[in-house]
Amino acid sequence: MNLTYSLHKITDKYNCPFSEAEYSKFKFGDSTIAQKFGDELFDGFIAKYKDMILAHDEIVILPSPYLSIPTASNYLSFYFKNRMNEFLFDHNKKALAESKIYRNQTYTTDYGNLSYEDRVKMISNDTYYIDKNYISGKLCLFMDDIKITGSHEHIVKKILEDYGVQGEFVFLYYAELINKDIHPNIENYYNYFFVKDAESLASVINHDSFVFNTRTVKYILKLPKMEFNELLDRIEDTASLKELFRLAVSNNYHTIAEYKENLTFIYTLTNQKSNNYGYQLTERST
Repeated sequence: MNLTYSLHKITDKYNCPFSEAEYSKFKFGDSTIAQKFGDELFDGFIAKYKDMILAHDEIVILPSPYLSIPTASNYLSFYFKNRMNEFLFDHNKKALAESKIYRNQTYTTDYGNLSYEDRVKMISNDTYYIDKNYISGKLCLFMDDIKITGSHEHIVKKILEDYGVQGEFVFLYYAELINKDIHPNIENYYNYFFVKDAESLASVINHDSFVFNTRTVKYILKLPKMEFNELLDRIEDTASLKELFRLAVSNNYHTIAEYKENLTFIYTLTNQKSNNYGYQLTERST
């Protein structure tokens, strides 16, 4: 069985069925909105597929593929899972099992502006790993925040086929582009609706509900020098920079030329003995 469910259907370029500003903040790490979206997705899904869920004893949830730094959809998946486990508890059923598709990403391009063909071509160069034995024979819930061209779903299905995974597969999305006359670059319109510059990104990072994800880390590491310095000046908690550095290295971003300058500066900044934070930034920007 292959089933796709999406909560919101995008049919009109000028009439979005969800808050674009909230979606943009979610994509850059607002976990409060991730929880809101996860709750909404659960409510919509379980209202339609309650019987299917209760008919299975072995269910696995898998967020979109990543290596070390979670994607925004990983946090959506986390809150969806919490609601689903409450539902399963109420019906005396086993909790969701968890797994992931490991992904070694090979590109730095933001594919939000790309066509289906270009997206598939680019992400097909990545390497993936899935624990076939753990998920085979189970109902698998593959979570993602949005389906624009279906390229990621295509890749996941190919991974399952290549690994010979047998089971029932459900692909869940918070939103899905239904009107194919709308260009796929609408995804970047949503992604950057609120987060457009260093000031707007800093407002998300400085919020108590902020969590790093892949998009935010990559965005910061690719910022031009002036915007990068401005962002660092606006970040209130310098401990966030230490976490950023740790996450970036865990994903091997220090081996990617486009990221190395900003990452090296963050490393130097967070390890300096002097507390003269502003001087360091001023000196770099001259």
